[in-house]
Amino acid sequence: MTIRLRLTTPEDIPFVYELEHAPENSAFLIPWTKERHQDALTNPDIRHLIVEKTETGQPAGYAIIAGLTNSHDAIELMRITVATKGEGYGRSILREIKRWAFTEQKAHRLWLDVKETNDRARNLYLSEGFRIEGTLRDCLKTGDQYESLIVLSILSSEYEQGAADTDRIGYGIRG
Repeated sequence: MTIRLRLTTPEDIPFVYELEHAPENSAFLIPWTKERHQDALTNPDIRHLIVEKTETGQPAGYAIIAGLTNSHDAIELMRITVATKGEGYGRSILREIKRWAFTEQKAHRLWLDVKETNDRARNLYLSEGFRIEGTLRDCLKTGDQYESLIVLSILSSEYEQGAADTDRIGYGIRG
């Protein structure tokens, strides 16, 4: 299984919106409106990406990266959402984003936050070299309940140390 990341187009927004609002995904993120996704396509600080299966060109998910204009060389991985869980797409996307952030963008830090209840994603991030920085306790309100976010990051030196042990996708982020 190989993937390719390309810039999201306006025609991709219905796929992104549907995937984001699917019950298996919406519980673990803060869904955006179609308009917010549309606005992100032209925001110079954000890279909104579609994940395609290389073999078929069919969409397998999407990712959103922010902080491209950050003067502190810190890039935020805002979102990875995949259509089919358990097939390695999330790991492949994460590895390609790390490669792009540290090799092409020369970032010093790649960071993200994940809901405390999203064990699958948190375990993936930890297995890929991210470190927990802390918890934003009860920072989200969902209905009558509060949820916490865990902040994780990986530094360029940590990426370089572990890059030799990590398989590379090598397709790059186009666009």
